[in-house]
Amino acid sequence: MAYFNGVPQINFEGAKSSNPLAFKYYNPQEVIAGKTMEEHLRFSIAYWHTFTHEGSDPFGTGTMQRPWDQYTGMDKAKARVEAAFELFEKLNAPFFAFHDRDIAPEGATLQETNKNLDIIVAMIKNYLKTSKTKLLWNTANMFTHPRFLHGAATTCNADVFAYCAAQVKKALEIGKELEAENYVFWGGREGYVTLLNTDMKLELDNLARFFHMAVDYAKEIGFTGQFLIEPKPKEPTKHQYDFDAQTAMAFLRAYDLQDYFKMNIEANHATLAGHTFQHELRISRINGMLGSVDANQGDMLLGWDTDEFPTDLYETTLAMYEILQNGGLGKGGLNFDAKPRRESFEPEDLFYAHIAGMDTFARGLKVAARLVEDRVFESIVKERYKSFSEGIGRDIVSGKADFHTLELHALHNKPIVNKSGRQEQLKGLLNQYLLEM
Repeated sequence: MAYFNGVPQINFEGAKSSNPLAFKYYNPQEVIAGKTMEEHLRFSIAYWHTFTHEGSDPFGTGTMQRPWDQYTGMDKAKARVEAAFELFEKLNAPFFAFHDRDIAPEGATLQETNKNLDIIVAMIKNYLKTSKTKLLWNTANMFTHPRFLHGAATTCNADVFAYCAAQVKKALEIGKELEAENYVFWGGREGYVTLLNTDMKLELDNLARFFHMAVDYAKEIGFTGQFLIEPKPKEPTKHQYDFDAQTAMAFLRAYDLQDYFKMNIEANHATLAGHTFQHELRISRINGMLGSVDANQGDMLLGWDTDEFPTDLYETTLAMYEILQNGGLGKGGLNFDAKPRRESFEPEDLFYAHIAGMDTFARGLKVAARLVEDRVFESIVKERYKSFSEGIGRDIVSGKADFHTLELHALHNKPIVNKSGRQEQLKGLLNQYLLEM
């Protein structure tokens, strides 16, 4: 059965095309900086927003019209798989990602739930035999069901902790079977609402114990995917333990987990943490921990996770600048953790949204590649910190300086001369590159 009869194969037609169902800037085979766009961008379709999101929000019920909604239960789950691979093929998408509860409904018992998963996983595996699209990552939904109201691996209830372990064990087995390139841990409810009833040390210790168990089990079964942590500061908890990239990295180092995990950076989560998307990418990159990206954007006028499709050229350009400086994303990718607006409820809107996001990142890639090639910002940064490449600055960087030598230098009372940072000039230069492309 076809679910998107009115949508043809989405092809690249160029910037002058007036066809809304065509790429204007994303040309998968175009070579940029030695690799094709497809190899650089590694686009992934998020199963949850694309195939299970109903369009509800805190103030209204669902609005989405989906062809598979004529079914229920496992029949709907099977129809979603059929629709998913039709969409993947028409968008020529290299990857997709899912939570366990996205692909199969939860049963009355864990045994029934796992049976449902086995049926759908077998169906997906059959599609993967002939599909170009592969699994970027999978994960376990340990935040929706009421059992997780106190958290998952940070719960106060040991029975819930055990259930989570069983759920992640199954998810890792699925990841291995479907040859996932990564496995993501997103702590949707791993945090606290009030410290008045929270043993923070126990919760953090238990979270670390859980991660070590996952690492051990992945080794046991031969799962070779990269483990990723997706930072987020709040919503639904007051404070989540993976607040931002720096907090997550500090946690990993404190518990000797830094060799097994990298960051999955989401743009909208960065802004909720009070950071820019580029900041979270940069801090991960310079620590060797940038693993993958959830590509979306938030609304700066709304203080919650709106998960909009990325259409901001500044954001995508600066994101791709960091990714290029990182040498790419390795096993990671650009996963569209984004959903059409509640008012964009027709099936075709799924294609318009993904085309917009893919074109925006493709345009950002081309601008970023020119910035890197011309060493625009690298040259400016090098000149700005020139004092640390000679004289007393070189002694500081090399470790030769101490307070005694630095005091002697300062006592010479040599006039201190600062230079302008020229932020406005730099932003104008960025505009110039954006507008010239």
